[in-house]
Amino acid sequence: MSAVHKEPVAVVGIGQTKHAAARRDVSIAGLVREAARRALDDAELDWSDVEAVVLGKAPDFFEGVMMPELHLADALGATGKPVLRVHTAGSVGGSTALVAANLVAARLHGTVLALAFEKQSESNAMWGLSLPVPFQPPLLAGAGGFFAPHVRAYIRRTGAPPVVGSLVAYKDRRNALKNPYAHLHEHGITLEKVRSSPMLWDPVRYSETCPSSDGACAVVLTGRAGAARSPYPPAWLHGGAMRSEPTLFAGKDFVSPRAGRDCAADVYCQAGITDPRREIDVAELYVPFSWYEPMWLENLGFAAEGEGWKLTESGATALDGDLPVNPSGGVLSTNPIGASGLIRFAEAALQVRGRAGEHQVDGARRALGHAYGGGAQFFAMWLVGDRPPDA
Repeated sequence: MSAVHKEPVAVVGIGQTKHAAARRDVSIAGLVREAARRALDDAELDWSDVEAVVLGKAPDFFEGVMMPELHLADALGATGKPVLRVHTAGSVGGSTALVAANLVAARLHGTVLALAFEKQSESNAMWGLSLPVPFQPPLLAGAGGFFAPHVRAYIRRTGAPPVVGSLVAYKDRRNALKNPYAHLHEHGITLEKVRSSPMLWDPVRYSETCPSSDGACAVVLTGRAGAARSPYPPAWLHGGAMRSEPTLFAGKDFVSPRAGRDCAADVYCQAGITDPRREIDVAELYVPFSWYEPMWLENLGFAAEGEGWKLTESGATALDGDLPVNPSGGVLSTNPIGASGLIRFAEAALQVRGRAGEHQVDGARRALGHAYGGGAQFFAMWLVGDRPPDA
């Protein structure tokens, strides 16, 4: 379908749960319904207004519930309606939003609910992500063991000083204090506490890695007519794309994956962005280990190769900097894996709607949401603005 014939897509409702290490007060069904109900309330809509539901989460074995979309259809008001399940590892939250947006853009459905979740307390993602013998020797422990060598490669390439990882974590954990939904609220956080925390996977320290969270996030997507009825300013989709590549292949660049670069280039082309550093006001990037902030700044074109860490060190990515990154606290402060990507997309939309509360970036008109998953093999991104794309 050509862009000329697509329906403009608007985000009119956003809802999150309170994220925590363990939400024992609710079942999985109760968790997802909490986020969905908040999104519908934000849009001043009810279950009957939703024409289709798109549900995303990471691998089923994280909770041990196979095909959760079957028993969650009723909880999400989807009985008798189309339900789609999306799974692209850690990027699934972003992919879920894009699948839902495409249903609206193609005019298949007028209003779509996109929701993603994880209840990590009911499983053990650390070892669930550690491949067993005979596929490989038992040398890795979770995602950190897989990605730490790539961080070391980045440091060797760029000469980045060791403090950069701690600066990112210190920034994001302070930002999280302004976000009531964030999992980690470390009121006594200091840079020295981050720098002196135990080493988990050299060079990634305990305080430079993401938590394990229970939580869900939902967004309501609609077209031009639905946006006109929205009680609050909508966020308009200006560009969205997904890209993938194999986990392992000869010549793969783990520091700056080709799929990530290509995904960003597609989104920028759709949105008419030629200088992301100056034309994008805020970015919600998928940073589960702090060193990935400077790495993604380069991969997504915000900084030249080898220069990403300098943006971080200069304070440009701070909440009061000229390119705030993860004002919500990011994945470093909240990580219900299946929902983490959708939270990035939702937080970007909150910024351009002017509804991000204490972590609102003044004057945010265009924001990027970013997610990656697997062995840095799946990427999903969208760019949203405060005006329709044709305005």
